[in-house]
Amino acid sequence: MKKVGVAILGLGVVGGGTYKIITEHREFYKQVYGVDISVESVLELRRERALELGVDENKIASSIGEVCSNPDVDIVVEVMGGVEPAKSFVLAAIGSGKSVVTSNKELFCKYSHELEKAARHNKVGLFYEATCVGGVPVIRAMLDNLQGNRFTSITGIINGTTNYILTKMSNGGASYDQVLKEAQKLGYAEADPTSDVEGYDAVYKLSILSSLAFHTKIPYTEIYREGITEISPLDIAYGKRLGYVIKLLAIGRCGKNGIEVRVHPAFVSKDHPLSSVNDSFNAVYLTGDSVEDVMLYGRGAGAYPTGSAIVGDIIYCATHPQHRYSPFDNTEKAKPNTKFIKNFSGVYYIRFKAEDRAGELSKLTAIFSKYGISVAQVIQDSDIADIQKGKVPLIIVTHSTHEDAVNKAVAAIKKDNRGTEVAAVIRVI
Repeated sequence: MKKVGVAILGLGVVGGGTYKIITEHREFYKQVYGVDISVESVLELRRERALELGVDENKIASSIGEVCSNPDVDIVVEVMGGVEPAKSFVLAAIGSGKSVVTSNKELFCKYSHELEKAARHNKVGLFYEATCVGGVPVIRAMLDNLQGNRFTSITGIINGTTNYILTKMSNGGASYDQVLKEAQKLGYAEADPTSDVEGYDAVYKLSILSSLAFHTKIPYTEIYREGITEISPLDIAYGKRLGYVIKLLAIGRCGKNGIEVRVHPAFVSKDHPLSSVNDSFNAVYLTGDSVEDVMLYGRGAGAYPTGSAIVGDIIYCATHPQHRYSPFDNTEKAKPNTKFIKNFSGVYYIRFKAEDRAGELSKLTAIFSKYGISVAQVIQDSDIADIQKGKVPLIIVTHSTHEDAVNKAVAAIKKDNRGTEVAAVIRVI
């Protein structure tokens, strides 16, 4: 029976979950896959954490050099997060002839070109299923099951923290600040939630997924980003009235005019499958030219869901001796001939704090008309007033238009400065 030794760099939530899955399922993997997978080394500064998990004291390494020189280690699992020292440790492991499995979406997004170059040179594997969408096997699906398709779009709810926050705001009517504090207490949000709530985490994942989907490098720097911190209960309530649910979406589209990639809050029709993805669950909605629409759904984070993806990569590596690499030219930047579309098109929800007086709506629609924007729906609530300023909510939903047109119209309304304020602009999917 083939023996496979694993080293785990970091025994935090995900590393600990991975260790438990490997040790608890060791006999199962022997019986089903014919491989004996064991943890032969761990690198963890908190020695007591390793001992609590049941790690043999002799297998607790004191340095990456000790891990790399261990002849019993075949695969190194990196679950440390961040760029450094994770990058240096991964390159050291690859340089010593060991395959690597990582869950580090920031590291892989920013430096996969360097890591893959080193892996090719040393003829070892580099696996990254766990970088995106936790336990949902979207990367393996694109590489091994759906590779016969040309993907035209990928739309996903790929950050559990923001989905949890927006779900709770939608169900309970609480403010963003209130729900964020609750999420932090429950461990769904970090003490510093910036990466999640401002969309950086989703941007890293979209870079990885869209590069795979469209077979060309999509640098994270090309992705439009907007977070959820300005979403209000009032807009969520109006969205429900219009038949929408609010989500932070990662969107990639590839067409004859180029590629568009963006992360931002969006209203999703209640008829769309993504509208029912709630709490910390994630989902990715793929459209291929042959398969048409496919949605993959599941837990987007956590010790065991992410650990499941990591162990899946370990087993794949152990049972597939021929290593594969990116099915596109994995460079630091996009190819010079790659065209990125920044002037997105779609429907827009715009909420104003409007002066409660005759002619205000016609003034706004005249500005919209100037920039070629057609109005589809209007909601005027004269009975809901801002008591301090004497203003009322006025909601306009457009027909399909372009980002540049909306930005110019909003700028013109702000410049007009006659009392009506632009309170929110939310795209509609």
